[in-house]
Amino acid sequence: MNTIISISAFAILTILWLGFGYALAFNQAILYTIWQSFRGMPFVVQLIVGFLILPVVLGLWIWESSWPLWIRLILVLGLGFATIYTFFPKQS
Repeated sequence: MNTIISISAFAILTILWLGFGYALAFNQAILYTIWQSFRGMPFVVQLIVGFLILPVVLGLWIWESSWPLWIRLILVLGLGFATIYTFFPKQS
């Protein structure tokens, strides 16, 4: 059962980060739209979604901040890599 959960979490987060990267490269306006949609959700829903996909929501928050572009890129790419590396299913 743990293996199924590990593989599922890895697959979901990898797909989300690949989508984030695609949007970052080809359509950055969609990231703004997703962030605004997330912020428009009721607070309880924000908590649940934010908890379930915390690294991706944190990446959106970083990207939508007013920090310099190079800092945002380094942080988002590093967070994406760290998430995928951490959730990669390993044999126990």
